[in-house]
Amino acid sequence: MLDCGMAEWIRTLFVALGLALFVTPAQAREPVDVALVLAVDVSRSMSPRELEIQRDGYAAALAHPDVIRAIAQGAYGRIAVTMFEWAGNGSVRLVLDWTLVESAADAQRVADTVGRSQPFPQRRTSISGAIEHALARLEAVPYEGFRKVIDISGDGPNNQGGPVLEARAKALERRIVINGLPLMTREGPGGGFNIDDLDVYYANCVIGGPGSFLVPVTHWDQFPEAIRRKLILEIGGIVPLQPNVRLAQAFGAQGLRSATEPYDCLVGEKIWQQRQWMFDDR
Repeated sequence: MLDCGMAEWIRTLFVALGLALFVTPAQAREPVDVALVLAVDVSRSMSPRELEIQRDGYAAALAHPDVIRAIAQGAYGRIAVTMFEWAGNGSVRLVLDWTLVESAADAQRVADTVGRSQPFPQRRTSISGAIEHALARLEAVPYEGFRKVIDISGDGPNNQGGPVLEARAKALERRIVINGLPLMTREGPGGGFNIDDLDVYYANCVIGGPGSFLVPVTHWDQFPEAIRRKLILEIGGIVPLQPNVRLAQAFGAQGLRSATEPYDCLVGEKIWQQRQWMFDDR
């Protein structure tokens, strides 16, 4: 017969073993340096040529040796990445499901998947909807990201869905960083809904979180280098010298504009209300 002390010890041991057998998936997830969501604008205000440059730029950047080197230099030496295209509220198309990248071969497979995609332009611009979908993607990530980052590109302000500030607040509450890639080009249709200071709009209304930053693209020939440098910063967790404002000087832009002055983050919605009779294709 076992004494009471020994019996209690055995029961405790079996309970501990039983709990070990029921580890939740979240506890068992493989750690990565960053879980990165690439949210890519495909609204109709972008021309077919612009959509193609954007797709090819992302594909080239994801397989670039400098990006692969940045991944290898992380604490875990691997990242998880997913990509989707977005336009109006609910207009979302998954390009790349969550994928682990820890080698040049992994990166090339991701780049090939992105490069084979065929962007399909959609109506309207819902940055808030894109952020909401990115948050859902991060909830479903099968890896444990040391950092969680949403990288969102766009060529205009929010004009559909909920207010962008509310969507951003949800991300910041979850300690998720949002970085921006405002596309300040004028090649596509729908220029009546563009704003000249899209970089300032992104700085005030879209990006957020510790070390958040944005990289404006004013000419499409800047795009490949811009997205490559942006990915390197995001993967490496490097805080720019000028966080929360434009990373402009590295890309030939003139000066830096602060995000501290008051700004109307409903400007896109107001423009839509005033000018929707002009176009119904954005």
